[in-house]
Order: sequence, then structure tokens, then C-alpha cells
Amino acid sequence: MVLISSMNVFLSVPRKLVHARSINFSFFISMDDIEPPFEKTYPTLFHNSTAKANDERLVAVDEECQLPSIDLARLNFRSFDKWIEEMAEAASQWGFFQVMNHGIPQKVLESMRKEQMKIFHQPFRKKSEQNFMNLSADSYRWGNPKATCLKQFLWSEALHIPVTDISRLGDESNNPRSTIGLFSTKAANLAERLAEYLARNLKIKSSYFRENCLPGSSYLRMNRYPPCPPSFEVLGLIPHTDSDFLTILYQDHVGGLQLKKDGRWLSVKPNPDVLIVNVGDLFQALSNGVYKSVEHRVVSHPKVERYSVAYFYCPSYEAVIESTENIIEPAIYRKFSFREYKQQIQEDVRATGNKVGLSRFLL
Repeated sequence: MVLISSMNVFLSVPRKLVHARSINFSFFISMDDIEPPFEKTYPTLFHNSTAKANDERLVAVDEECQLPSIDLARLNFRSFDKWIEEMAEAASQWGFFQVMNHGIPQKVLESMRKEQMKIFHQPFRKKSEQNFMNLSADSYRWGNPKATCLKQFLWSEALHIPVTDISRLGDESNNPRSTIGLFSTKAANLAERLAEYLARNLKIKSSYFRENCLPGSSYLRMNRYPPCPPSFEVLGLIPHTDSDFLTILYQDHVGGLQLKKDGRWLSVKPNPDVLIVNVGDLFQALSNGVYKSVEHRVVSHPKVERYSVAYFYCPSYEAVIESTENIIEPAIYRKFSFREYKQQIQEDVRATGNKVGLSRFLL
């Protein structure tokens, strides 16, 4: 038996047949069709006792946390400075916060969830095709073919979509362009607005993000985390920091997002009625280390599938990132372009298997 979640119902059904229901749509699918063949493709990785013995315990977590909350409806002229201070404190102390009354209608978020379910519940052979959803060959991603141990493996599948490619989305059976495009547009507006608010606290000119984060420079990543057998000590998404200014994340009710604070892993309490915002590497560099790009990961549920979609607010490759400095605090990071940063990450991953990140650009 396996438990599968949808928008508003949990169903316990035989493993070979899943009835997934959501608002105004339902379908029957085989678990063998919707699950990427992780175990079948990497049998040595999952059943080699030596590989398992070399892995430290991956999913241990200290406690659940409630992220700082920012209510955009409270923003007004009289409380503006205090409101900015609260958001800046969350960005510097946590690197994460959640926003309420964010301006993206719940109907749009629910439609995104339905589109993700329709996309990811297609047969694996179809998702693996060269031009799945009319996107480039590397858009659909799952697992990690380069993993040599379980702590490098990703028990998840994702659709990585540059904003410029949203207009190409679709196939003969599915045309999600309008829903995904609407979410992307609203997330972009929210990211720009929040970035400008955070920049005010640093005395960065308000036009910086509008000048450098062009309409086509950001991207979306839709994620599905299938149920993961508890016998496999493996993560849905390995620890990492985001290589952007800000990430706007919508996640469902299942939970699994964890962040590292003061050396401890904390589990973020899920709330599908809010959006989660986290600081990326570029904002940490731009703020001269005031705002923190915090390491985070995802733990898959043993019985329930989880969905999320992230909007990564990025500049153009030519954009220059330069730390804000003053007499008291000289610049921590040297000046670099986003292209240079991305190239350095790729070189490090090829050479070491890991992203090194901002430490490469310290003065």
C-alpha cells in the first residue's frame, strides 16, 4: 500500500494503481509509470553495503521551526521603515522568511499544482524524450547519474525552465503555458519588489535590479519528490545554496524543506498559504555579507509525494556584482560578473563534484 497526496485528499490504494484527485480533475495512473526508476537504474548505489557504510546519517534534524513572517498587507507609509527593518533582520539572521498577502492569488497557485501533477504523472519514457514539453534535452532532470554515494543522490525529479522558454511549453496533450507564465510573471514582480525593499536597507540604488535582472534572465524549477522508502537514507535535494538574488518558493502541505542555522538542521513547518523567500549567493555578495545565503535541503516523505515550484530571480550574465562597502566595513568579496560566477561553479562541480560558491570570490 502507498499513500499519495493531492490538492485536498489522501488516498490509500494498492501500489499498482493510484487514483489522484484534485479540484475539477481526476485520473488513474500506474505507480510504475510515475515513479522514475531510481532503484532499478542505480542498484549498486542503493544496495551496496560498502557505499551505505560510508554515508553519514543524512536526514537527522534537530527540530521544526517557524520562519519569520512578513505580511505585505501591513506595508504603509507610517510603518514602512519598521517593516523594512523586520524583513532585513530576517534576511540577515535566517536568510529565509515567509510572505503573506503576497499578491499571487491562491487560484493561480492551485493551478500550478495541478499543472505539475499532470506533467510529472506522465509516463517516465515520455518525460525522458529528447523534446519533452518542447523544451531542451536537459530540462527534465531526475536523480544524479554522477553520484558515487547516497549522500550525492537526488530522490526527486524536476523540470528546469528558463523564463524565455515558457512560451514553448506544451505538447499534443498538455498546454500549461498560460498558468506557468502567469505564475512566473507574478513571482518576478514580487521578487523585484522584495529585492528593492531589501536594497533600501543597504543604500543600493532602487533601479539596480530593474537594470540588471532582465525579463528573460530568471528561470523556474518545478519539483516533484516521490515517496522514498524509509530503508533508503537518501535526500530529495542535497544541501546547497542558491546562485541568484532571491528565490520565491511555493510548496505544498507535505513538508520536507530544511535549512541550516547555527550548525543545526531545522525543518521548516509547511504552509501552502504563504510563499517562502530565501536569499541567494548574489545578494549575500551584493550586501557585503549582511544578508545570508543559507544552506538548505529537502527530505522526501516515505509515503507521500511532495510538490514545489521555485522562481530564481537572476541577473543577466553580464551583470556585475560588487559588495556595498563603507568606512567601517570594507568589501568582503571582489567584483565579479554573473557569467564568471556560473562558470566557476561549473568548473568546481566538474573538478570536485561540489559547488564551492562565494568563498572563491573572497578578497
